[in-house]
Amino acid sequence: MITIALSKGRIFEETVPLLAAAGIQPLEDPDSSRKLILATNRDDVRLVIVRATDVPTYVQYGAADIGIAGYDVLLEHGGAGLYQPLDLDIARCKLMVAVAEGFDYFGAVRQGARLRVATKYVESARQHFAGKGVHVDLIKLYGSMELAPLVGLADAIVDLVSTGGTLKANKLVAVEHVQDVSSRLVVNQAALKLKRNRIQPIIDAFSRASAHHHV
Repeated sequence: MITIALSKGRIFEETVPLLAAAGIQPLEDPDSSRKLILATNRDDVRLVIVRATDVPTYVQYGAADIGIAGYDVLLEHGGAGLYQPLDLDIARCKLMVAVAEGFDYFGAVRQGARLRVATKYVESARQHFAGKGVHVDLIKLYGSMELAPLVGLADAIVDLVSTGGTLKANKLVAVEHVQDVSSRLVVNQAALKLKRNRIQPIIDAFSRASAHHHV
């Protein structure tokens, strides 16, 4: 049995055509089904629906053979025990630094101010500010980063931006680019050795389909 770990929402939707290219079709839609393990048209392939941040963990420990995870999630998790053969170029967005309108971010940085930064992406933020020599106190939040500058919890946030609509609605502006993010294929290293003849064709089909989606 080959188990593929996916998260609901945009990643699932954008993965369906890639699965189809590998001859795999989910028999149920995770948005309408409450099941967490979804059968497919192939007896030897099943999908498990997990939280985006848990995908690398399921794959690392071999509970899933293959997973699809955002690069943001992989940076936070670290790549231990994971083979990352492919950037699928789906679910694209950017990790950005954003501040409330009217906050002079570059002025504060120039003066060497110590900034309070709220983010879910602590590792990525830490590396970004360290690389720029900016002093920060990082505050880990799990949701609604945009609120933090508005209520004085933080001077800035590091968050994923796809359209910028959420920032605009909350009178925030993006001031610095941290990282381009898209979703990647991750594979359990032991599974790749033991089940290569079944896993490699799936990787190859994904590879062809994502290259084609590029053109």
